[in-house]
Amino acid sequence: MVIKVSPSPIPNSSSISLPSAVLEVDTYLKGLLDKVTVKKSQGWVQELRERAANWVRHSSVPSKRDEEWRFTDLSPLLEVQFDVETRFIASLPIASLQNLDISPETSNCRLVFVNGVYAPELSAVSGLPAGVLVSNLTNLSGGYAERAREYLAQAEGTMEVFTALNTAGMLDAAVVWVDKNVVFDTPIHLVFVSTAGEMPTVSLPRCLVVAETGSQVSFLEEFTEHITNHEGTKDTKGKSEKSVYFCNAVTEVWVADNAYVNHVRVQRDAEDAFHIGKTAVTQGRYSRYTSTAIVFGGKVSRHNLEILQTGEQTETTLNGLTMISGNQVADTHSAIALNYPYGVSRQLYKCIVGDRAHGVFNGKVFVPKLAQQTEASQLNRNLLLSSKARVDTKPQLEITADNVKCAHGATVSQLEDDEIFYLQSRGIDEDDARHLLVNAFAAEIINNISVPSLRESLTSRVTNLKSISNDR
Repeated sequence: MVIKVSPSPIPNSSSISLPSAVLEVDTYLKGLLDKVTVKKSQGWVQELRERAANWVRHSSVPSKRDEEWRFTDLSPLLEVQFDVETRFIASLPIASLQNLDISPETSNCRLVFVNGVYAPELSAVSGLPAGVLVSNLTNLSGGYAERAREYLAQAEGTMEVFTALNTAGMLDAAVVWVDKNVVFDTPIHLVFVSTAGEMPTVSLPRCLVVAETGSQVSFLEEFTEHITNHEGTKDTKGKSEKSVYFCNAVTEVWVADNAYVNHVRVQRDAEDAFHIGKTAVTQGRYSRYTSTAIVFGGKVSRHNLEILQTGEQTETTLNGLTMISGNQVADTHSAIALNYPYGVSRQLYKCIVGDRAHGVFNGKVFVPKLAQQTEASQLNRNLLLSSKARVDTKPQLEITADNVKCAHGATVSQLEDDEIFYLQSRGIDEDDARHLLVNAFAAEIINNISVPSLRESLTSRVTNLKSISNDR
């Protein structure tokens, strides 16, 4: 396959966009920007905010007429008027921590943010070894604040409209920094809580992870809800009519030469919430990056995952699992730019879709002429649990190098009757047989997660999927 490739580091990326050429101002986007714009003391962070805000003012919300958004309709988002008052409320009772599904393995190594604001009373960082920093941006110690300036909002694709909106309204950020040759095995848990109140709210979580040369670190990102009604009671388990909010999250991961980062991302927002997330990863030579992304929350959700190789012989492993039902829409767009020789990338993304839900996957791998001896594989497997469920899948390879080993593919299927019959013949009833097959489908992704309590929680959720036997 030979396709002309743009000279951009991540050409035609799923989330990179330029300001609209039209003269009309996007009034909805401008109104949202005015609500989230942060005006604080001068400094380099404020300069980032102002530059991003200026970009957003000349941009527009993507529509289905845009090629990269043609399967994902954002019109339900545009019908909601958001309030930002609760963005500045970062206080939750300590008892709420019990409902946030905090993994016991990370009980002494977690940061909690509420509506993008650091919540120290819910966080716990103790016993960290020398050379490992886990903090919020505002309280960075020593020279880390100036060092963070070289990385925050500097990744490729920073001026995509939703990424720029996040930067313009950024109140704080989670920062994980691992110094040279430091190996830290304990997973770091970053919890981003969005609260839903009387009015629909918006939160802009931000995360910066820097793994310096020869270092190793694992971190778990979790996006979840915390519902607050006008009487002040909280409930993170039940459905609420007031659970409408917009979570616009951005994570930048910098993996230096010969470093390794293991990243788990879990999106479990409310059923009526909107979630648009961006993960931008920059890999140095001989580095390794592993990602496992789990999605089962949100009315409309989108995750843009972009990998930029900046040196030879990198290794990238991307695993993902989406589990949706009802009328949910879940979109995953990935872009891997392998710009140097001897790079290896593997991607396996699975989607379980029930009821009238709609899953979308678009994965791109770019291999320009300089990237000889590249190995890249990409597979998207989809399981439909209902005749009304829908999946749009588009795996892509764009290659101009002539000495590579690359492959891609996609499958869309339903539960096989003969497999169900086989299990029934062994004494297993039909419902249990269906659950067993769905569990086996999801296990390949879930078993890659190194946090036992999270594996158990996700496996339990797959087992309890209500839509498995809805449509026979």
